[in-house]
Amino acid sequence: MVEVKLVDLCKYFGPVKAVDHLNLHIKDREFVALLGPSGCGKTTTLLMIAGIYKPTSGYIYFGDEIVNDVPPKDRNVGMVFQSYALYPHMTVFDNIAFPLKLKKVPKQEIEKKVKEVAEFLRIAELLDRKPSQLSGGQQQRVALARALAKEPQIFLMDEPLSNLDAKLRIMMRAELKRMQKELGITTIYVTHDQVEAMTMADRIAVLNLGRLQQYGTPDELYNKPSNVFVAGFIGSPPMNFIDGSLVETDDKLAIDIGPLKLPLPEDITTVLKEAGAKEEVIFGIRPEDIQIKPDGEYPAEIYVVEPLGRDLIVHLNLGEGVLIRALVPAGAQFNIGEKVKITFDIEKAHIFDRKTEKAYI
Repeated sequence: MVEVKLVDLCKYFGPVKAVDHLNLHIKDREFVALLGPSGCGKTTTLLMIAGIYKPTSGYIYFGDEIVNDVPPKDRNVGMVFQSYALYPHMTVFDNIAFPLKLKKVPKQEIEKKVKEVAEFLRIAELLDRKPSQLSGGQQQRVALARALAKEPQIFLMDEPLSNLDAKLRIMMRAELKRMQKELGITTIYVTHDQVEAMTMADRIAVLNLGRLQQYGTPDELYNKPSNVFVAGFIGSPPMNFIDGSLVETDDKLAIDIGPLKLPLPEDITTVLKEAGAKEEVIFGIRPEDIQIKPDGEYPAEIYVVEPLGRDLIVHLNLGEGVLIRALVPAGAQFNIGEKVKITFDIEKAHIFDRKTEKAYI
């Protein structure tokens, strides 16, 4: 197996900076997701690693070797695309065997390898069928089997689950994760779905407009986002953001968000003072860190309620046009316009510089 390093990697299409000075280190056997909205540069990065695009500048290392000029066929990568790209006129067996035939692998060895990967992916009984006779999930497995058959040192996947229905997608997420851990192949996985990235990857690289926003474990991105973009992209329902200003009274800091003034605990005050925090900030709090309870500290009014089955998303009006979302367990009954009391788990609050949108805490 092999580790992958991207050093100052750039890809420009005319004036468009699709990938802009990207630095990433993907460890041997690691499962890394490239996550971000459409047009953020994740697929372009994947295609450069595969050798399909040539970087404008920067370096791609496989282990200690720079592979910028190595053609795609000599990089020993297995690719799985969103479209599966199966040959419709070939049987499942021939689709899986195709890359091995190109490598002129002996016939007996091809048969053995195809049967092996088909057993592993539980599609052995489908080897005589054509792709048109398969379901989406089965086609997906055939595409995986074809990539696996050539025993790649790196697995590259570009939104491979996005064509599947919701139930099958959840099942295949678990399958892919199990497969990657069993085989121990270094895997780079492109997705715009944060739940997919959070549940499958060891580490996630969040990209926006071609630039890396943060690289870390799912826990790090969720609990310590480095800026407003990452904080808003990770987590469902998304984090609440309110423009506020820091005010000091008797050496203690509070955050003024318009209708409410929230005193900040000592540890947060210390961090903000040490960071030289500016007065203008953005206050961020996740919906699950807001409680609605009779002995809550602050008044609010029910704006609207969205049932999610297991939970409710309750939209709250704090006054002065400030609306926030709270996540509460199902079973609670609220009416639009009802007056309630809320409490913030202020220790879990996030505070960002309003100008740079970088996190203080």
